[in-house]
Amino acid sequence: MTQTILTSRDGYADLDGWFEDNGIKKTLLVCDASIGFLSGISAKLKELEDKGVSIVRFSDFKPNPEYSSVVSGVELFRRERCDAIIAVGGGSAMDVAKCVKLFALTDSDGAGGAFLDAEIVPNDIPFLAMPTTAGTGSEATRYAVIYNEGKKQTVTSESCIPATVLMDPGALKTLPLYQKKATMMDALCHAVESFWSVNSTDESKEFAKAAIKGVLDNMEGYLANDEAGNAGMLNAANLAGKAINISQTTAGHAMGYKITGLFRAAHGHAVALCDRVLFPWMLDNTDKCIDPRGREYLEKTLDELGAALGCASAREGAEKLAGIFDKLGLSVPSASEEQYAELKVSVNPVRLKNHPVALDEETIDELYHRILN
Repeated sequence: MTQTILTSRDGYADLDGWFEDNGIKKTLLVCDASIGFLSGISAKLKELEDKGVSIVRFSDFKPNPEYSSVVSGVELFRRERCDAIIAVGGGSAMDVAKCVKLFALTDSDGAGGAFLDAEIVPNDIPFLAMPTTAGTGSEATRYAVIYNEGKKQTVTSESCIPATVLMDPGALKTLPLYQKKATMMDALCHAVESFWSVNSTDESKEFAKAAIKGVLDNMEGYLANDEAGNAGMLNAANLAGKAINISQTTAGHAMGYKITGLFRAAHGHAVALCDRVLFPWMLDNTDKCIDPRGREYLEKTLDELGAALGCASAREGAEKLAGIFDKLGLSVPSASEEQYAELKVSVNPVRLKNHPVALDEETIDELYHRILN
């Protein structure tokens, strides 16, 4: 689907237009705590309320949101008879808002996990997303992750992709530097993994190339917190989201989740730890290619990825990715043998099906020993 991209220029004039064009009288605002630090959008929403638009706020969710929060959000949307949804925040706010959008018009009340079993019928509820980090790309993907009774559930539907995205570079100014670094690496790794995924297409590769260029071109300004750099990184993260919406992620993400759990490294930090090692390892093991397009195709793809990173070869590209990680000063956790044993059995095999080079438990263990101290 084609997304409409709005900006915050001219006092959020684009947002005024979105409300007017869609005839919105009452919207559900799904937002996390970060909205309290965003004076620009907060003031704009207050201005809209003063003009008679009703803003119904919903913040009853936590990171890694629970299914019960989705049910509560749907109940509020229905009870207040909202006619639109706005999501402001990171991945968790996006995931909750996506699910509310998908299930708001179903016949079910969601009890007992019923939404997860219900047939998803697309609807045309106006849905706008404003990301407050430049990393997840969630505003561009058909996936929403929630937890039901402790189990991770991925809800998938093209209908949950926001038709409209509001990009406000000012939203990134209050992010701690570590979070800026980690979310940027998440966006870069989305693009890198999308490029080599067995599900890649010509279209996804074009999105990934543009995302990589956007990250590299805007990295310095983004880390210096200037408006142009922040705007460029938001766009790069969105493009990377469009890439993984087609191709999905691969082993770097699958291996990164447990690193986050064990060492409390932010998601993008953990994934970058993995991809900086996976890239050169893949170059040495293309004979284990499982991409149906074959080893020669994979080797060509990795060379193209090197070129996308501004390098003369795949090997130089792999070195550049590792160099970016090192330059950012991100830490490398130390693991005990007990933790290595836990890590090697933690990887979701479904994610490994997207990876172009075969991985078994022994190889995963070897890689984790390279990834961590």
